[in-house]
Amino acid sequence: MLNWIWIGLILAALLAAGVQDLGLVQLPGADAAVAEKGSRMAAVTEAAFDSAKTAVNIVIGLIGIMAMWLGLMRLADKAGLVQLLARALKPVLRRLFPDVPDGHPALGAMVMNIAANMLGLGNAATPLGLKAMEELDKLNPRKGTATNAMCTFLAINTAGFTLIPATVLGILAAAGSKTPHAIISTTLIASGVATITAIVTAKILERLPAFRLPPHDPPTADEPGAGKEATR
Repeated sequence: MLNWIWIGLILAALLAAGVQDLGLVQLPGADAAVAEKGSRMAAVTEAAFDSAKTAVNIVIGLIGIMAMWLGLMRLADKAGLVQLLARALKPVLRRLFPDVPDGHPALGAMVMNIAANMLGLGNAATPLGLKAMEELDKLNPRKGTATNAMCTFLAINTAGFTLIPATVLGILAAAGSKTPHAIISTTLIASGVATITAIVTAKILERLPAFRLPPHDPPTADEPGAGKEATR
């Protein structure tokens, strides 16, 4: 879907430039563009090349800062900091996910995912999040319908509480910011407020009648799968 959106934006820009060059429609600023670049299409082409050049410059500037932060995060992982955070988060997650049995693999995957996100280990956090959802689905009696635990976990991941925003720091440094570290405190506050809001919203919605899951009845003898459940 995202690829089609980008294609649509590019085609729309080219179409608008072509229509203006043909004189069919004149938008504000068209005369200035024609006077400076010769045609609107030439202005669009030059803007595309300038943007590509800027993107390459930013990416090259990101290499150093990202290598440093990712290296530090990797050292933290090897030193056991992620596991330390995981142990600290376990009591909290037990209260947030009362439907998940203690010691279930889903709880461990969620703990590791949140801890990795807090440390900026995005690449390591993604498979852990997918694994957590897979394990939560094993506890789901209604396949195809998200449980309260799945919705709460998704809300926490969407809020994305972050202690060290390594990617944002790298982008600001590559863009020439004098104080890229200034974003750390604001990111901490913003992501913290977002996470609290996400958790409170998920917990409120799961109690409302419109979103409350009905009691799950085991399959009867006439329904498919009843024999399988009976033998377990």
